[in-house]
Amino acid sequence: MIGNNISLCYHNKVILAPMVRVGTLPMRLLALDYGADIVYCEELIDLKMLQCKRVVNEILNTVDFVAPDDRVVFRTCEREQSRVVFQMGTSDAERALAVARLVENDVAGIDVNMGCPKEYSTKGGMGAALLSDPDKIERILSTLVKGTCRPVTCKIRILPSLEDTLRLVKRIERTGIAAIAVHGRKREERPQHPVSCEVIKAIAGTLSIPVIANGGSHDHIQSHLDIEDFRRATAASSVMVARSAMWNPSIFLKDGPRPLEEVMKKYIRYAVQYDNHYTNTKYCLCQMLREQLESPQGRLLHAAQSSQEICEAFGLGAFYEETTRELDVRRADLLARTPEEVEESAEDITGVIKMAVRFDRRAYPPQITPKMCLLEWCRREKLAQPVYETVQRPLDRLFCSIVTVADKKYQSTLWDKSKKLAEQTAAIVCLRSLGLPEGRVVEETSSLYKRKREDLDQDLSYPRAQEPAMPGDLYKKSFVAFGSGEDNPVEGW
Repeated sequence: MIGNNISLCYHNKVILAPMVRVGTLPMRLLALDYGADIVYCEELIDLKMLQCKRVVNEILNTVDFVAPDDRVVFRTCEREQSRVVFQMGTSDAERALAVARLVENDVAGIDVNMGCPKEYSTKGGMGAALLSDPDKIERILSTLVKGTCRPVTCKIRILPSLEDTLRLVKRIERTGIAAIAVHGRKREERPQHPVSCEVIKAIAGTLSIPVIANGGSHDHIQSHLDIEDFRRATAASSVMVARSAMWNPSIFLKDGPRPLEEVMKKYIRYAVQYDNHYTNTKYCLCQMLREQLESPQGRLLHAAQSSQEICEAFGLGAFYEETTRELDVRRADLLARTPEEVEESAEDITGVIKMAVRFDRRAYPPQITPKMCLLEWCRREKLAQPVYETVQRPLDRLFCSIVTVADKKYQSTLWDKSKKLAEQTAAIVCLRSLGLPEGRVVEETSSLYKRKREDLDQDLSYPRAQEPAMPGDLYKKSFVAFGSGEDNPVEGW
């Protein structure tokens, strides 16, 4: 997704609010299906985003922002590109702008969280902490408005006095933002406290930019019709819905909400199709079930420890199997675009000796591995122990390792499912290139290795099966991730 040129309008809209752990891609797509005009992602911290690389995921057809530990921090897709607003937590104008520029081609708008009262946000000077520093608010918003091609908004809470609140929102408007979302509660108030419709109404009457009313789920919004009633009560341009949408996203439907089980199944399908982590999927489903958590289905959900088990709890086992097969086919097709090399070592222009091999544990005796054989050989030859450098590509989460022995580097051209397998494979390449035994069960009858062993001193033979495995801390390893690139839910902070 590049060059999003659609200008987002905030007039007369119904909006999914930003909610921690809830506003991930499956929930946003579900809200759009049910009639939401705009969807906000959960608040994402600027420092975390600045560590991310933008990765085009050709398997899922998504754009992923991937952290150094390979965790996907933000995932989006073309379906929502013209209607998703990226909300960030920040306390610094330059960091905010850097994040905005990182994501601006993949989202429709940029929002700054200025209302979250939780300690994890305020202790870093973010969220509601910004409300007491109007100068910083002005710097952040002005910098974003001037520096990004997307419409900029912010989301605030009301201040202790109406006079102070109006003074602040006027100053915010002068920065040139496109709209302002107002949660009609003070920083210290929680959902059980009544929302101040009159304060939101006063703000709407003062500003010329769209005002988005938020905070009505507890007292006002129980159905789709209530959304319009809340808009009228606040005289706002638009309404942002949080908890009511979290409980049942079909509240956005004009013809009434759909049965909860139907909604949950639709959510699960999106979660599987877009490889949502099962813990996040489980969390969101628990928020929907609420008082039904003790039902038989609720207990099955509570016990689920994988996406497959969640699907099975809702009668979607066949869907899970079919979808994972389709994703596996896409992955295989993608990897097949680069032909694999034959099993013959060759040195590339970077000096790395490569060979197309894999490690099959069944081919080795218990407690014997190629890494052990290589380490033992290095010790006998009085060489430095092997050094493994392992990388993981976000595209398919496969691993590749390079081992350095006596200033030479060795690597398999085939990628593996785990870091451990990749390191064993690299050790195999090294051993085979040097004509050394690697500990395979069939080596005794293999003429290839028998001939090569004849030239080796008997002291260099591989360890016997009864010898203990070497402790893992004997291997010096480093791990890096590369690519081209959670707390209670928060009601519309």
